[in-house]
Amino acid sequence: MKKISVLALLICMFCFDNQYVHAQGEAAVPFLLIAPGARNGGLGEAGVALINDATAAYWNPAGLAFQYDDPEVDKMREITFMHAKWLPQFNFSDLFYDYMAGRYYVEDLGMFGASITFLNLGENIWTNEVGDEIGTFDSFEYAVTLSYATKLQDNLGIGINAKVIQSNLSDFTSTVGTEQGEGKATSFAVDLGVLWMPDYAVFDKRLSLGANLSNFGPKVTYIDKDQADPLPTNLRLGLAYKVFNDGFNSINLVYDVNRLLVVRNYDGSSDGPFEAVFYSAWVKRSLEERLRRFTHSFGLEYNYGRAIALRAGYFYEDPKYGARKFATFGAGINYNIFDIDFSYISAAEDHPLSDTMRFSLGVSF
Repeated sequence: MKKISVLALLICMFCFDNQYVHAQGEAAVPFLLIAPGARNGGLGEAGVALINDATAAYWNPAGLAFQYDDPEVDKMREITFMHAKWLPQFNFSDLFYDYMAGRYYVEDLGMFGASITFLNLGENIWTNEVGDEIGTFDSFEYAVTLSYATKLQDNLGIGINAKVIQSNLSDFTSTVGTEQGEGKATSFAVDLGVLWMPDYAVFDKRLSLGANLSNFGPKVTYIDKDQADPLPTNLRLGLAYKVFNDGFNSINLVYDVNRLLVVRNYDGSSDGPFEAVFYSAWVKRSLEERLRRFTHSFGLEYNYGRAIALRAGYFYEDPKYGARKFATFGAGINYNIFDIDFSYISAAEDHPLSDTMRFSLGVSF
């Protein structure tokens, strides 16, 4: 019954208007905001300016443009996988998150990539209005993404993603007003990214600046078009700075700031994607409220050559707009063509993300 209640809450968040639901609850398909890659997971979920693997498709597609600079060292192809038991505090064995991404360099064209994001919500019991069981159904969501990135200059890259999103919450027919339909929805979105490495002597090629606008697309409709919910359009800005590098030991500092560009009105409606991204998200509500909607991610990474990496970070979200606050820790090992990474979330005992562990494997060839 606990699992049924959790799923019911998710469906309510996705399908019905609620002006008091903030942060992730303001938009449909929030699984698109789950951060892949155990490396960045150990850095407080930061990394828009620090990406050197195929997960750049999520963090900042422009980062793909810099992953085949030196043919003597860099590999033209890479595949990465990640698995995580999601919301471990609920102790559901069939609630998990998987991510797979790959990239391939094409001479004179640039870097191409593809990724699949999958969130399994497991098998659930369907009951009637008096609580009798009338069947079971599987719930899951996924997105398939194609990426392209290229350099405009040696220190400036751009990238774009195109994705198809599928949400399957229920196979059963439901009624909303005079309309009937299943708890399924399909949508599409684009991501735009830029990565710049300022070529000034004062920075000594240590600084990177990144920006990524993700999940920009039409609203999601399950049953009633009048109750369609926006995609979780997100703006991520950040920097990465190599604090120390003696040729073998290095320390990277990363910082990201995120803003969910979704606007819920007091009558329960939501603004369209163009209006929200380019206007209303920046002018509606008070200045204090708009500033409190930003989340912040900090991370520190120590590398011993390419063999071993140790990581720590912190994620902060205002208590009024989600209240996610947690520390992260991680480690990585490189062996030949393999990169193995692990990360762990440390949060309050009753926090649903507490004890979340991410495992990822990258293969370059």
